[in-house]
Amino acid sequence: MKISVIGAGTMGTGIAQIASTKGHEVCLYDSFEGSIENAKTSLEKILNRLVEKERISSEEKENIINRINFSEKLEDIKDSGLVIEAIIENLKIKQKIFSKIENLVSEDCIISSNTSSLSIASIAGACKNAKRVVGIHFFNPAPLMPLVEIIPAVQTSDKTLNAAKSIIDEWGKVTVIVKDTPGFIVNRVARPFYGEALRIYEEGITDFATIDWALKEIGGFRMGPFELMDYIGNDINYTVTESVFTSFYFDPRYKPSFTQKRMMEAGFLGRKSGRGYYDYNSEFPKANEDRDLGKQILWRVLSMLINEATDALFLNIASKEDIDLAMTKGVNYPKGLLSWADELGLSNVLNQLEELYSEYGEDRYRPSPLLRRMVKENKTFY
Repeated sequence: MKISVIGAGTMGTGIAQIASTKGHEVCLYDSFEGSIENAKTSLEKILNRLVEKERISSEEKENIINRINFSEKLEDIKDSGLVIEAIIENLKIKQKIFSKIENLVSEDCIISSNTSSLSIASIAGACKNAKRVVGIHFFNPAPLMPLVEIIPAVQTSDKTLNAAKSIIDEWGKVTVIVKDTPGFIVNRVARPFYGEALRIYEEGITDFATIDWALKEIGGFRMGPFELMDYIGNDINYTVTESVFTSFYFDPRYKPSFTQKRMMEAGFLGRKSGRGYYDYNSEFPKANEDRDLGKQILWRVLSMLINEATDALFLNIASKEDIDLAMTKGVNYPKGLLSWADELGLSNVLNQLEELYSEYGEDRYRPSPLLRRMVKENKTFY
């Protein structure tokens, strides 16, 4: 089957690499000047490193490159069995490209979007045959991250959903099926990891380094929230938060932070700009390694994350297994949040949320009805 990828940025190039490695003929398309050459150079570097590490042979490297048609002509996507769009997070631009794609491929071709937060139904709405449109959301870097969220729109046929899932499963990825709601699983459930950490900082409780230390040292997270935001880029992280907030009709739980907005406005985007929450040209500040303070920070962030995961289950966004799988495989959380909640005790999580809700009087801390119900009925998730 021929696979076409629209957009030759980091994500698109990574998806093309996976498809070609799995033996598919691939068309990687981009119309922006220099994008295709950059993609080719970048992929050569990545594959050379894999050869050096003896993960692949020189012959395999050549085969992977040779199976990819690096193209600046959209017409080259014809004869594709699957098209994956991985361009800018702008609905109008995506709709425009989807209507063009539809006119170039056969009726049987699946057309998908790698969007991380936009409505699949809205994207599919630009197509005459919306039944063959589906969300296929990879995580960065696509060749390394195991999770892929498969998102059927209300228009998507079962045939399209099953075929898309089957292809990505064959690529060795861990797939979860998610309802078409803002942020899907990962970008919705993970919002408090950033948002509550920013709130703790804004209240003057402690600094970036201490919050990061608490989440890593005591919580077991691979990266702290500020490290991770700097890694992702404050422009990208803020834009996703704003998109989820707007899409949820300004629900206070997803409210963006002025601290992050100012960082973005100042050009302090993180690692890629050399400065974010940390200055990457000088020594990092030392954390205050007070374990009592660290536990308070962890408990506050973790209770918010668990509440968000519980609400995703309450609203049938995905199954409990898929929610836990998404957070461990998509963003490397040390444990699935719902199984972690069982371990900590649901009544303890509820008490923490009720304390925060009582203290602040803000809807961002309102406990999920499912959490209240489960505590009342003395139930656990597993």
